[in-house]
Amino acid sequence: MRRILWFRRDLRVDDNPLLALGGEVLPIFIFDKNILTQLDRKDRRVSFIFLRILKLKEQLQEKGLDLKLFFADPVDVFFSLASLGFDEVAASGDYDAYSRERDRKVSHILPFNYLHDTYIFKPDEILKTDQTPYLVFTPFYKKAKSLFTNAHIHTYPFCKQKLYPSDYNGITKLDNTQQDVLKTEVASIGFTSVPCPCEEPHTILNTFELQHYEKHRDFPYLDRTSKLSLHLRFGTLSIRELLRFLSRQKRAGIPTEAFFRQLVFREFYAYLLYHFPRIEKENYKYRFKGIPDTKRYADFCEAKTGVPIVDAGINELLQTGYMHNRVRMICASFFTKDLLLPWQWGESFFAKHLLDYDAASNILSWQWSAGTGIDPQPYFRIFNPYLQSKKFDKEACYIKQYCPALKTVEAKLLHDEQALFELTLPGYPRPIVRHREAAHEALKHFKRGL
Repeated sequence: MRRILWFRRDLRVDDNPLLALGGEVLPIFIFDKNILTQLDRKDRRVSFIFLRILKLKEQLQEKGLDLKLFFADPVDVFFSLASLGFDEVAASGDYDAYSRERDRKVSHILPFNYLHDTYIFKPDEILKTDQTPYLVFTPFYKKAKSLFTNAHIHTYPFCKQKLYPSDYNGITKLDNTQQDVLKTEVASIGFTSVPCPCEEPHTILNTFELQHYEKHRDFPYLDRTSKLSLHLRFGTLSIRELLRFLSRQKRAGIPTEAFFRQLVFREFYAYLLYHFPRIEKENYKYRFKGIPDTKRYADFCEAKTGVPIVDAGINELLQTGYMHNRVRMICASFFTKDLLLPWQWGESFFAKHLLDYDAASNILSWQWSAGTGIDPQPYFRIFNPYLQSKKFDKEACYIKQYCPALKTVEAKLLHDEQALFELTLPGYPRPIVRHREAAHEALKHFKRGL
């Protein structure tokens, strides 16, 4: 069989179902113009992907294969390849609306072989007894645990494949009927190379101290999270390899439940986006849509809210492309409840800057924080950012790392709203809202929109 292997969210050689198929193959990666035109020219993710693509190409060459690179609309690519005698295109499935519509169009050009790779479970694998999707996480989690078997962690062995003869040099640019070959550099697709993480996922995995995760994961200054979200997002680490790691840790007596639960949360959010695609842009429940306020939005995006834990989180995001998960929740609650801004604005801001941006996880997390999503997060549950920072960053180590203007301020004052209103701090603003008043206002708006 002759097939096109379309690498997307699986930028690796090890444990990759694409490379377990056999036959004569044309491995490709497409720099999708439809996505790239929406990004900043210095987007960190593009630099990261480009580096990983070069590494993948090198690893494939070591196995007698190669990787043909395109810069184009994917539909145009497959139209150009359709007459070359390929029997199918094989690729791992993706769940967001754009990806599903793109794949539908491609499937009308060539038979599409969807491979399951990115997640533990297939989107229709965990259903209620009436064959409808779960809407609440806890029963979904219980069902997932009951269905989880060794089959979910098996390894895909590499199968010897014959490389389809083609020119694998440079980046093939397709634009309507025109075709050019560009240099293999990020500038060829219109971007500037910027520093990005280069540590190998296996190195991160081998040094991850899972025994500290459950107790310390909510404390941003301890930095006890795995830092693997980026590698799961782009498939530079197989989800099954991570599960096999957890299995080994469990056999060694190390608690794994808390970490596994977070992986299933990732599954749940992708599952909900698959079954309820409208939630990508719309509230699932409640009519209140937030109040557009460009000044408040700018203050939030520029880390000028005067709320230390929120501003620290935004600065971490802008400087590194990351934000600690607990801080993401605090920032999102403040954005949607204290500032009453539309959750879609916050989701788009995170989408622009998060190096590990995943549409399903980001969208559903913002809907959760706004109280408008599927999982029954009540609209009246509102994080107090000062209590949160006092509990999870008591000595203000994280705050002071990312808000240098606050380095000399006594830690307890940074968790005290009234003190922050009374202090005059060079280079740092007073809070732009009072939490209690803002929370009360949020409740009024949500009650009107029930």
